[in-house]
Amino acid sequence: MLRLPVGLSDFKKVVETFDFVDKSLFIKEVINDTEAVLITRPRRFGKTLNMSMLRYFFDINENAASLFENLKIAQEKEIWEKHQGQYPVIYLTLKEIKEPTYEEAYQAITRIIQITYLKFSDVLLNSDKLTVYHKKIINNLLERKADKADIEASLLFLSNCLYDHYGKKVCILLDEYDAPIQAGYLNNYYTEIVGLFRNLLGAALKDNPYLFKAVLTGILRVSKESMFSELNNLRVYSVLSPKYGDYFGFTEVEVTALLTKAGLQAKSEEIKSWYNGYQFGSHRIYNPWSITYCITEQGACSLYWVNTSSNDLIKHLLLKSSEDFKAEFELLFNGQTVSRFIDEHIAFAALHHNASAVWPLFLLAGYLTVDSLTQTEEGPICQLRIPNREIRGLYRNMIEGWLVGKRCLKNPQKKHSIKSIHLAI
Repeated sequence: MLRLPVGLSDFKKVVETFDFVDKSLFIKEVINDTEAVLITRPRRFGKTLNMSMLRYFFDINENAASLFENLKIAQEKEIWEKHQGQYPVIYLTLKEIKEPTYEEAYQAITRIIQITYLKFSDVLLNSDKLTVYHKKIINNLLERKADKADIEASLLFLSNCLYDHYGKKVCILLDEYDAPIQAGYLNNYYTEIVGLFRNLLGAALKDNPYLFKAVLTGILRVSKESMFSELNNLRVYSVLSPKYGDYFGFTEVEVTALLTKAGLQAKSEEIKSWYNGYQFGSHRIYNPWSITYCITEQGACSLYWVNTSSNDLIKHLLLKSSEDFKAEFELLFNGQTVSRFIDEHIAFAALHHNASAVWPLFLLAGYLTVDSLTQTEEGPICQLRIPNREIRGLYRNMIEGWLVGKRCLKNPQKKHSIKSIHLAI
């Protein structure tokens, strides 16, 4: 009987209890990549599960070799012997930081840093390889008495302490790094939160002599000018990048195997029309969250992925968009494609006054996908389309909701165009 993890992202629990779609060669790709990488994918496309897998594989304190014995990475003998369980791992997730003010967001971040230090507090505070000065700073961070400068240096400092104690370089895994930045944009503290993360990540990722590997994940690739201006060692892989294309989301082969095992072959075409259609690099990808729910519900198709979030940013941008944008969006809604230049660096400050800045956000966040791509000297020109029936259903529900909310839908059976959105604003 097929058992799929619904809403679970802890690698150990998934492997031990459920059927696991083997993405373990992702570990090999990360090891062979540059020192620091950022991988951007839409929400709930497997980022957290893959980061959890990296943590269990690398962590010197986990004793997790048995979790990988039946996976593909175990066949990579050289990598296995050299890297499995060999590094202290600093793991943070920022996905729940959605506070309405900068002060509250800052406090939430200091709590996460405190929890991160707690994991190592016993071993570091009792280590004979750390000085009294080191231990004083650790205690300040644990008691949340550290000043802003120490907070901004906290990941670099923890790397230093762990290296001194274990004699091994560290892995830094930062999941959903951009969640606080999106919250900052929506709640008017974007400049402050970007400044904090520029210093925090700049110290940890740039010229950190104690760093073996850093992996960041998120939905968006924040503008280099505002966030990553000095991190020239950070390599970024978006949905347009060929590398890592098949490690986030399910491929055609993987979905076919799952549907066969679940006895849902007869519904495969319908399921494909609902959840297929994403193009990541050269790979056609299914939404893994929706496929998992659909199989769990015996093949019943519904808006599983789009109902897992408020979609606030997308709603905000659609409501505030220009008439030209709405006209182009109507073409997409009618099954056509729109050709747009895509700058993968999201400049949030430009979203208010530059309609072209909105298109990359819709693409990177999973609300549009690429039908074809042409590389030019100025960057990629993409033919964009709505990926599948689920996303089309989201847009339809948004539009009808706005119209009904503004008492503009006199006839519930009447179909309205995307241009009608201006009546609801």
